[in-house]
Amino acid sequence: MSKGSTKRGASIGSSSSRRTSSKRRDSLKQMNANAAGIDIGSREHYVAVPPDRADEPVRRFECYTPQLHQMGQWLKQCGVETVAMESTGVYWIPVFEVLETYGLDVKLVDARHVRNVPGRKTDVLDCQWMQRLHSHGLLSGAFLPESAMAPLRNFWRQRGALVKEGATQIHRMQKALEQMNVQLHKVLSDITGLTGIKIIRAIDRGEHNPQVLARYRDRRVKRSEQEIADALSGNYRRDHLFALGQALELYDTYQDKIRDCDQRIEAEMAGFDSKADPDQLAGKTKARRRKNQSWFDLRSELHRVTGVDLTRIEGIDALTAQTVVTEGGFDMSRFRTEKHYTSWLGLCPNNRITGSKVKKSNTRKVKNRAATALRVAAQSLHKSQTALGAYYRRMRARLGPAKAITATAHKLARLIYRMLKYGEDYIAKGQQWYEEQYRERALRNLKTRARALGYTIIETQTGEVVS
Repeated sequence: MSKGSTKRGASIGSSSSRRTSSKRRDSLKQMNANAAGIDIGSREHYVAVPPDRADEPVRRFECYTPQLHQMGQWLKQCGVETVAMESTGVYWIPVFEVLETYGLDVKLVDARHVRNVPGRKTDVLDCQWMQRLHSHGLLSGAFLPESAMAPLRNFWRQRGALVKEGATQIHRMQKALEQMNVQLHKVLSDITGLTGIKIIRAIDRGEHNPQVLARYRDRRVKRSEQEIADALSGNYRRDHLFALGQALELYDTYQDKIRDCDQRIEAEMAGFDSKADPDQLAGKTKARRRKNQSWFDLRSELHRVTGVDLTRIEGIDALTAQTVVTEGGFDMSRFRTEKHYTSWLGLCPNNRITGSKVKKSNTRKVKNRAATALRVAAQSLHKSQTALGAYYRRMRARLGPAKAITATAHKLARLIYRMLKYGEDYIAKGQQWYEEQYRERALRNLKTRARALGYTIIETQTGEVVS
């Protein structure tokens, strides 16, 4: 070993190099000098400010509203302008809302992105570490819709919870009927449809004659009246009838609450500015309301506030469009590109690169209601004779059902982004157009590969390819 190499090797672990690295860490440029960090808890919150702003740079505040106002006043006295906090459950919401009233720039940070220093973990160290990271600009706030959208989003989420609870009562009704050997679900596709709900209400009133119950059959039901009567011949025990009656009563209660929620949603949407005339909506028809559909013309309201008709996209109905809009907002300028939008939804590949090799490319595991709604919409295209339907089937043949649903949902998200941001109208393309485009693309790739191998592909007039 040469003398020079010995000196270089010795300097790696020397005390001077450790002092140099420590100075570099301390001299890291501060992006947010007036930054604070908050460790959110269910009972108490710990707040850290820069050490030179107060005698006690870390203070503890209880979760009561007066204490939260004291927190905001103390932060203003310390000259704090921006605050970073973890998105812990729902405990961050009151803190976020109170601090915003004091004019503070509050950043909501994903808890997975904040890692504490190795060693003993305490609430004091957590808030100090978050304050330090935020002061150096190493934390980015999570996406939150504009404040005007928050009430509408909460109303819509409450409606979704009511729909789920109503579905639970349907399962309870079906269980009670099954215990009585009343096979109503075997002859009707939906026991809460027009025929099914009439029969269940008659059973709850005390009518147990199968022939009488079968007369409630709607003329559009495929099964005959006698088949329905055979299915309704059961053992009507009083305990099962009691469970059926309570489930029916709760189901009606949830339906009433859904209607009340729709009234609040309609009033909330009326406060947004109009971007289009709903009376000029193409293909507007007064269709009969289906189950779980809104009690007002949601499609027209969405067209009025967004300026585009998102339901023209195959697989997107008014409920799906409302879910996507309330979660992401009307203003797509907050996402720089459609790639940023699909990344927020968790519908794009999340490449894990190590040593210039992609180790994993699975999508991120995120809980996003808009992404879930788009996946459901993508799955409904499996029999659609459209370009999107053909794309889904081709992806399913190549990648399998799960990845095909994600890929199609990604395409739906990009279409929605372009329509909302640029006000573009969606032009439906048929399956034949998609197949022709795919054939031309495959032929170009085939010609490129043939030229690389020294061959020439000639396409005949009959459409055959000769090499």
